[in-house]
Amino acid sequence: MKRFSISLTAAAIALSVSAGSVLAQDDEVTKLRIQTHFSTEQLSGEMAARFVDDVQTMSNGSIEIEMFYSSSVVKSAETFDAAATGILDCDMTGGAYQTGKNPAFQFAGDLMGGYVNPYQQYAWMLHGNGVEALNELYNAHDMEFVGWWIPGPESLASTKPIRNAEDFKNWKFRSPPGLATLVFKNLGASPIVMDFTEIFTALESGIIDGADASSLANNVGLGLYDIAEHTNFPGFHSMPADHLACRKDVWDAMPEAHKRILTVAMEATGLRTSTLTEVKNGEAFASLSEAGVNMYAWAPEDIAAFRSAVQKGWEEFATTPESKALLEAHLTFLRGIGAME
Repeated sequence: MKRFSISLTAAAIALSVSAGSVLAQDDEVTKLRIQTHFSTEQLSGEMAARFVDDVQTMSNGSIEIEMFYSSSVVKSAETFDAAATGILDCDMTGGAYQTGKNPAFQFAGDLMGGYVNPYQQYAWMLHGNGVEALNELYNAHDMEFVGWWIPGPESLASTKPIRNAEDFKNWKFRSPPGLATLVFKNLGASPIVMDFTEIFTALESGIIDGADASSLANNVGLGLYDIAEHTNFPGFHSMPADHLACRKDVWDAMPEAHKRILTVAMEATGLRTSTLTEVKNGEAFASLSEAGVNMYAWAPEDIAAFRSAVQKGWEEFATTPESKALLEAHLTFLRGIGAME
């Protein structure tokens, strides 16, 4: 009886120590300030809010996120630097905004004309050593790439017809920085790089004829089709991947459980974003068609001509060792799955 009593006491002590360890772990709190360029009214903004709820629920409140929408702290393209320098902790915009630092960031955000759908691109990230390849670039800038959320192929918004590449001649439009400006300029357009939040006003005032902004559903959320009566659908010209990237020291200081929660939550956000965008794009197509917006489905030969121009642009844009390496990583994967010759 005496030995049994001692054993019970030892077990109780072990349980107590174990419980104490769990409590100590639970006491670790990660606080993150994150900015996205999307508004709460847009589909992607709703997905960002769902991401916050997922993370805070799965972590039982031990990860606290303050999300800033519509680039309310700094301009969209400045979010990455704001996170890297401590104004924010994480960036939930997109890598392609950082092409001024290194053209490799173009291939960290949008391989224009490369991937046909988001699932191919996620496959490279998850199964083609994409995370490792991206973090060779991000870590060099004191940031950690965590994951992508990809709405899918984008549609243009225009106050003029955009039936084929010929209509791009002298077409003045909002362009994101990077490869898009080069490709469209080579096709005769006049790209103007401006912040995501400035598009509606520029379109309304006639500063631009159109915009390369986002998916059909997100463009509706921006109110672009209240002004622009022309669009292309299905989209094909661009499929930017928005990212979650956090300052390296912030990421490294997190408990492993918190890192896993954020990574898995981003994978869920990516799947949810891509699938729901597909649904919402279909609904937007029906409502916009009924409202009289002109919807142009490009002919296969016109799409092929555009993609040919983009592929020439890849080589022209990849001017640094990092950009060449990242481009080749994508192309090797695409060839390996039979999606490119």
